Amino acid sequence: MNRHKNFLFHVVLWLLIWATAWIFSGSDFQFVSENVTALICQIVVIAILIYFTIPQLLLKKKYVAFTLISIAAVVVVTLVLTNVVPDTVIGLDTQMTPGPRPGPGPRFEDGPRIAANRRPPSKFFINLLLIAIASAIATLVELFLFAQRKEEEIILNRNEALQTELKLLKSQINPHFLFNALNNIYALSAIDSTRTQQSISYLSDMLRYVLYECEQEIVPLYKEIDYIENYIKLFCLKSSKTYPITTSFSIEDQNVEIVPMLLIPFLENALKHSNIEKITGTFINLKITASSNHIDFEIENSKPEVQITKDDVGGIGIENVKKRLAILYANRHNLTINETTKAFKVNLKLQLHD
Repeated sequence: MNRHKNFLFHVVLWLLIWATAWIFSGSDFQFVSENVTALICQIVVIAILIYFTIPQLLLKKKYVAFTLISIAAVVVVTLVLTNVVPDTVIGLDTQMTPGPRPGPGPRFEDGPRIAANRRPPSKFFINLLLIAIASAIATLVELFLFAQRKEEEIILNRNEALQTELKLLKSQINPHFLFNALNNIYALSAIDSTRTQQSISYLSDMLRYVLYECEQEIVPLYKEIDYIENYIKLFCLKSSKTYPITTSFSIEDQNVEIVPMLLIPFLENALKHSNIEKITGTFINLKITASSNHIDFEIENSKPEVQITKDDVGGIGIENVKKRLAILYANRHNLTINETTKAFKVNLKLQLHD
């Protein structure tokens, strides 16, 4: 279908070119009768290029075959055109008047003599030029359109690959979250049944967010914060002790939007590696500041003197976030991670709009 459109485009183009030449020639009907065959031959060469030589040879990188066949087609069509149409082309009389050749023309003062009658270009040369120009224009246009289509395909494939990768990353996040939450509820069930019911309620709200809200590309920031608060509440229900976890939220616009499940892996990491259950000498400080165009997320947690090993599941959180940031906030984020012997600190700055 695209080939038909391209062919029609070239036909219309040359019709316009010949129509313009006809107008400048004085709108003489003789001009049409002299050059209509040239137009037909140009269309024939263009059809050969568009329907055969370009798609079957040039675009398949058979350059030698394309060059030879194209040159042969141009020459053959030119020979046919030269021997079919009258001896006048584009209004030029190429026949020489019989009789003696006129002598030299007048001479300018102190200058060379000027020929009184110069021989015009041969009919074959003019026809060859017309067919070659039509062939070159058709080839260039087809190459340009092909390059444009290839670029669109590359962009489309890249977008599809990014969407596939994002779905994979989300599939890594959700089971990881569910595993941690169920571990917390399991630990709580052996301590207090009332708190177990509360934790199931928190988990229900969190699962609703993960299953429904996270299907959207972006969500209001307040929903992400609600999820974070529920996660902390669910974690804190494991014990009757008060965990040294502080949160600070300064949000100018509650409806400012963010990619879902982007911040929670940092909190998961802090809860897992801070040894917060020890209470004494441990801490987690979380702070979120947001304006209409920026979100500043900061979390810092203590590090135990002796590294502890919780479980073998997980560990993909922060790397997961880095990949999502590279895809969704390319050139619009700044992630800084500082680690000392006593603390681990993450600062993420997001620019929401270009």
